[in-house]
Amino acid sequence: MEVAPNGKPPVCRIMNYGKYRYEQQKRDKEAKKKQKIFQIKEVKLRPNIDDHDFFVKLKHAQRFLADGNKVKVTIMFRGREMTHPELGREVLERVAKELGDTIVREKPPKIEGRNMTMVIAPKA
Repeated sequence: MEVAPNGKPPVCRIMNYGKYRYEQQKRDKEAKKKQKIFQIKEVKLRPNIDDHDFFVKLKHAQRFLADGNKVKVTIMFRGREMTHPELGREVLERVAKELGDTIVREKPPKIEGRNMTMVIAPKA
């Protein structure tokens, strides 16, 4: 194995390849243990949601964020509701305002077909 390729002359070392691969696998496994795994949870709302229903969904989102997961907030439009996407945007802004400075917006509100989505994550 080459130890110092830039040296003059280059430095090499003879080693047991099986032992090298074993140690490499151990290092990879240890690194994998330390990484943070998160999921994306989804909360679905409607543009004309009532206050109580809104706060119930908000509590779900807070619980997901407290667990360290990202939350995808989706506004579902049906029928003629598509003519007023600003109502959906207001609901998403209200969610962000209610959660305050405990979150980071990863994706701003964006319309995808009949849904408007926004992804938020807990502040690290």
